[in-house]
Amino acid sequence: MKPVRKAVITAAAPSQHHLPLQQLVDRDGCEKTALQLVLDESAAAGIEQFCIVIRPGDRESYEQATGGLRGIDVTFAVQDQPRGYADAILQARSFVGDDPFLHSVGDHVYLAAEQQSCVAQLIQIADQQQCSISAVQPTRENTLPYFGIVAGPHVPRQEHLYEIQTVVEKPTPTRAEQDLVTPGLRSGYYLGFFGMHVLAPEIFPLLQSHVDDDQKTSPATLSDALAELPTRGRYLAAALHGTRYNLGVKYGLLKAQLAIALSGQDRDEILSELVDLMATRTMEAQTIEAVS
Repeated sequence: MKPVRKAVITAAAPSQHHLPLQQLVDRDGCEKTALQLVLDESAAAGIEQFCIVIRPGDRESYEQATGGLRGIDVTFAVQDQPRGYADAILQARSFVGDDPFLHSVGDHVYLAAEQQSCVAQLIQIADQQQCSISAVQPTRENTLPYFGIVAGPHVPRQEHLYEIQTVVEKPTPTRAEQDLVTPGLRSGYYLGFFGMHVLAPEIFPLLQSHVDDDQKTSPATLSDALAELPTRGRYLAAALHGTRYNLGVKYGLLKAQLAIALSGQDRDEILSELVDLMATRTMEAQTIEAVS
């Protein structure tokens, strides 16, 4: 497989297209959009060309949100109608051509637990294994409605790699318990997609077939196509040393900002502010209780 130098970022979902434009403060105390954080991390890992899939009318906002990155090429593809996740990725087919590509979602930010970023970890593993690979994270049962879930055995002598056998988009707890348990994970945890994949261009015919399927009653998803990959060749999952933060869930932006701040240069200041806030709230609660 060729070196991964292209990336496709999806940001066209009607209910989530505004999330990549949200402002955050990075580890160094600089204000950036969530999109710029994703671009910065990917560019540092060797990505040179980006295609961002957006809604009609969003281009100007997204051009501003890229933060003027130098040395890389950012283009835009427009999904003119909200036809789902699979269709959104298909808008980048001509951009990808015959090359492998990094795919990440625009409404997640990532925080590595080691010096090497999450993107760099995934690309390195893909280069070593020479196949399509999806990043995963142990995911609690109560968050199953937000993620695709995979299952499969460990790769021998590779603690954090799995041979994917099954992919299910947002399974019910019953389905997950029956078909998606991965040995070695804590009870009630499953391997959930991280929002980041390295994919060979062979994924596009699979995406197209699901988008064109007249029997589908809902828009085709990326998981629909990924579920077929194990029948076409080797397809792995990698549990990265890091955490994904979904900006689209309740308090998602707050959780992401706190996690970034507590790993950065302003950690002591943030901890002090949190202690003061908790102390103030405790005193207020005690006062209310005494009065009542």
